[in-house]
Amino acid sequence: MKLGFSTLGCPAWSLDQVTAAAQELGYDGVELRLLDGEVIPPHLPADDRRRVREAFRQAGIAIACLDTSARFTATDPAARRQQEADVRAYLELANEWETPLIRVFGGNLAPGMSEEQGVELLAESLNNLAPLAERAGVTIALETHDAFSAGRLVAAVMERVPSRFVAPLWDTHHPYRMGETVQQTWEYIGQRMVHTHIKDARRKPDGGWQLVLLGQGEVPVKEAIATWVSHGYDGYLCVEWEKKWHPEIEEPEVAFPQHLQVLRDYLAEVKPAR
Repeated sequence: MKLGFSTLGCPAWSLDQVTAAAQELGYDGVELRLLDGEVIPPHLPADDRRRVREAFRQAGIAIACLDTSARFTATDPAARRQQEADVRAYLELANEWETPLIRVFGGNLAPGMSEEQGVELLAESLNNLAPLAERAGVTIALETHDAFSAGRLVAAVMERVPSRFVAPLWDTHHPYRMGETVQQTWEYIGQRMVHTHIKDARRKPDGGWQLVLLGQGEVPVKEAIATWVSHGYDGYLCVEWEKKWHPEIEEPEVAFPQHLQVLRDYLAEVKPAR
């Protein structure tokens, strides 16, 4: 199993700092959400495209996933078509960078929209995008996030999208906060999952959540990893430390080494599939 981190966790770092840290710490890959502190746009200038490709090639570090902000539950069809156009551009960029995955969100539900309606809109867009994903050789990874934080709803979408170039991304925090156990989420999406986001948190008295270093919260990350390993998952465990959105949490110089050590400890304790 491979270990990676998202650049969401190091918004102040340059591209060279990102690749150097991955090398020095011993991470296998990096998930690109930010470039030089900013969210990567779908139509990244050619010079930046080349700069990223060469930096990772020279460092010998893989680009594990390219993250997008795409969402597909807008009631306006034109808005959904624009999101699809953006994803097509990201698929081409991922292909250029030899990146196997792009991350998308489902989106939130508009007032009065049922879960079933949201599932249908999302499935429609993913089916529209699947042929290009197949041609590009890049899988669209739908994260357990937004209105689709629960594995059961991601599973409902997958039932309507037959292409294997569309698959779940399991974020450890979101299905848990929606009340699912690790086993339940595995039964919903585990067999088809292609990527993970590792995240720990603890509940606050006001009902919100505080992101914390790995092992210091209540999210059953170790149980999730044990479940994935026991079933033969061999993709990335990717640290998603949300420093960009939560500047008060620890710096990446603290969080990335800490997560790496804890993940290695967890992996040393679990039994692989036979």
